[in-house]
This record gives sequence, C-alpha cells and structure tokens, in this order.
Amino acid sequence: MDIEVTTVVVGAFQQNCRIVKDPASGEGVIVDPGAEADRILAAAETSGARITHLLATHAHLDHVGAVAEVKRALGVPFALHRGDFELLQALPQHGAMFGMPGLEVPEVDIDLSEVTSIPFGAGEIRVVHTPGHTPGGVTFLYGDEGFFGDSLFRMSVGRTDLGGDAAVYAKTIRETILGLPDETVVYTGHGPDTTIGVERRENPFLNGTIALDGSDIV
Repeated sequence: MDIEVTTVVVGAFQQNCRIVKDPASGEGVIVDPGAEADRILAAAETSGARITHLLATHAHLDHVGAVAEVKRALGVPFALHRGDFELLQALPQHGAMFGMPGLEVPEVDIDLSEVTSIPFGAGEIRVVHTPGHTPGGVTFLYGDEGFFGDSLFRMSVGRTDLGGDAAVYAKTIRETILGLPDETVVYTGHGPDTTIGVERRENPFLNGTIALDGSDIV
C-alpha cells in the first residue's frame, strides 16, 4: 500500500507534522498539526491531497497547537483519544507557560477510543492505543508504515513527566510496539524516522540495555 508522506517541521519544538496522501484516491490526512498553520495548509495544498481528517497522536501543545486554525480552514473532523481530552482542555494554559499565548481548544469530532480505524482511500488507517507518554496516546498504522508521535524516537523514547506514566509506557513498549514487524517504518514526532527493526536492535530502551522498569524511561 503506497502512500506519499510530506513532512513539515513546525514550531519551537521542531515537531514533525505529516501530510499523508493516498495517490490512488487523492485522499489525505494531516497528522499532528502542532504549529504554523499557514505552512501546514500550504504544504497540504502543494501535495494535492484532499484532506479528510486531522489526526492527533496525543494532545501535547506541540502536536495540536494548530488544529483549531487548520480545522477552520479545511472544515474536516478532528480525531483524538479521550484519554487526552483533559490535556487538550489545558492547551491555552500550557501555551502560555511555554510562551505561546492564544492557543485555541479545538472541538473533537472523533473519539479514537471508540474506533479501531479511520477510512483512507481503498483501505483504512489502523488506530492503536499506545499510552504512556500520555494517557490517550495512539499510533496510526497503514500497511507497514506507522505514525508514532512521541511514543518512539530514533534511539530514544518519549518523556513521561508531562502527564505520562512510566509503568504504562513500559507495558506499551513490551506488548505493543515490540510486537510490530521489523519492517514497520516509524514516522516519529521529532527527529529522524526509523524502523522497528533498527530500534529493536539499537535503541537501548527496546533492546534491554536500559531496563524498562519505569524510572529508566525519560
């Protein structure tokens, strides 16, 4: 299943927003529109994708800060797991704390805790709950490609001190992330992309070099 992925690195946190297009149908989704709505909208237009959904891997401000503006421009539904609804409601306060005043709380149209997939082209994007970094963190899988947000990085994992739970995160890594095939492409929320196979071998949090006992996940 071929998809076209355009990456727009946005905001002070250098977050990887993704425009994902199904070439056969022309349908597209935007994953984690975190900042710089104008740049995201321009990239979506350049891609030629007909955007059908805005998808958030989790509700930290650097992943949802531009949702309201992008949603208003495109008129498409926004999807987030209910485990992160409380984080979403705190978006204006978190924005003010980090020098980004005026962030709007978007309305959630699709609760990802209630669905297992999002229609996409002739297929579907699978929704997999991957809590730990945040309570409502999810990973979006399409064939052998996945959008992991901050649940997995190249040679690292996400932090748990901003609404997360290290013990839950360790369970997610052991039982869900490490259960994915080695060839799964990992589109990360920050930094370079990777694969499950590379991370299984080289990531100290996944290969046993650093024990997944909670306190070691930072």
